[in-house]
Amino acid sequence: MKKPLPDTARSLPIALIRAREGVMAPIREMLSETGITEQQWRVLRVLAEHGELDTSTLADRASLLFPSLTRIATTMRNKGLITQTRDENDRRRQIVAITPQGQKIIDDNIEQAGRIVEGFKTTLGLAQYEQLLDLLALLDPHNRN
Repeated sequence: MKKPLPDTARSLPIALIRAREGVMAPIREMLSETGITEQQWRVLRVLAEHGELDTSTLADRASLLFPSLTRIATTMRNKGLITQTRDENDRRRQIVAITPQGQKIIDDNIEQAGRIVEGFKTTLGLAQYEQLLDLLALLDPHNRN
C-alpha cells in the first residue's frame, strides 16, 4: 500500500507558498508607491548590496531566471534605474550597475523595509527568525554559506 501524502496543512511546498504570501504582502504594499515590481526591487537590493555584477551572477543572487532578468533589466534600464555595459575583457558578458535614481528608491524605502523586517522578528522572535533563515538555507540549492 502506498503511503498517503501529508495533509496539505502540513505540506512543505504549500506552507512555503503561504509563508511567502505572508512575507510579501507588506513588501508589495511598500512597493505599490514606488512604481517597481518585486523582481525589480530584488535587483536593486542586490546591486545596492554588492555593487555592479555580471548578469549571470545578478540573476542568481536576485533569484531570477536569466531570461526573466534580461526582460526586467531592459525595463529597468529604460526607467533609468540601472545601467548595462559590455565587459571590456569578455564582450559577451554584460555588467549591470545601479544608478543614482535606482539607489534613491532603495534609500527612500530603507526605513519602511527595515520596519517590515523588524515586524517579522517581533512575530517570530529573533532566535526563531534566525533559525528560520538557517533552515531555509539548508533547502537552497545555491546556498553560499
